[in-house]
Amino acid sequence: MTATSTLPDAAPPGSASDAGGPGVRSRTGRLRLPFSGWHLLLAPLALLFAIPLIWLLISSVMSNAEINRFPPALWPSHIDLGGYRYVLGNAMFPRWFANSLIVSVVAVVSNLVFGALGGYAFARMRFAGSRTLMVLMLATMAIPFQLTMIPTFLVMKRLGLIDTLGALIVPSLVTPFAVFLLRQFFLSLPRELEEAAWIDGCSRLRVLVLIVLPLSRPALSTVAVLTFLSTWNDLTWPLIAINHDTQYTLQLGLTTFQGQHHTRWSAVMAGNVLTVLPVLLAFLAAQKSFIQSITSSGLKG
Repeated sequence: MTATSTLPDAAPPGSASDAGGPGVRSRTGRLRLPFSGWHLLLAPLALLFAIPLIWLLISSVMSNAEINRFPPALWPSHIDLGGYRYVLGNAMFPRWFANSLIVSVVAVVSNLVFGALGGYAFARMRFAGSRTLMVLMLATMAIPFQLTMIPTFLVMKRLGLIDTLGALIVPSLVTPFAVFLLRQFFLSLPRELEEAAWIDGCSRLRVLVLIVLPLSRPALSTVAVLTFLSTWNDLTWPLIAINHDTQYTLQLGLTTFQGQHHTRWSAVMAGNVLTVLPVLLAFLAAQKSFIQSITSSGLKG
């Protein structure tokens, strides 16, 4: 009596089951989806969060009459680029964009440099009061900006930086979050790599630059993206520290499109699209590194 095989016949090469197409059945007979089951939940949630951006983009190509109509139009009757022409035709818009770019880029570079130096010192060096200093630094993250803006304004006034881009740059040169995030990531790196470099005669600074920082690109990308996002979108502090329109940032300049009695909503929407675009591109470019850094920086406390 010969034994019969209960396994299903092997599918020929190039068949649907071999290619892993949609609706493929596994060897156990279960229907295997071409994507994770979590996507069925995450896809509607992603669409829900994307609705404001989609509405912003649609409204930017509407006329003022369509935007102000009640009930509001869900789709423009025709593509109207009047808002974009009004924004780009404003003589101050390129200046505002350049101001925001200068402030954001300087803040990103300074946070990467000073955050890496401070984070490495807290992660690898033990000195008197290091833990206390770390706790005090983290405690400043719990203080709301409303409590510190007046002292910050007085300091900037004493330095003579009010109504200049320096008043926006100096308070953002380094943040406790950048130091903390980089410290957490540095703690997850093996010490053996640094010890081997010390044996070869490398100094601490050289070890940081040549070994630690190249391995910390995910954390550096995260700090860069979050710093750029917070600085680029900041409105409260520029509103306090800047008076002259030539020193306006992009967010502050967009408020001039809204008047007391009349608002050009098409220009406001178009300006916001142009403002969101650099941040969106920066996040998409660093998305993989961003997620990798968030998961890695929590390995050690």
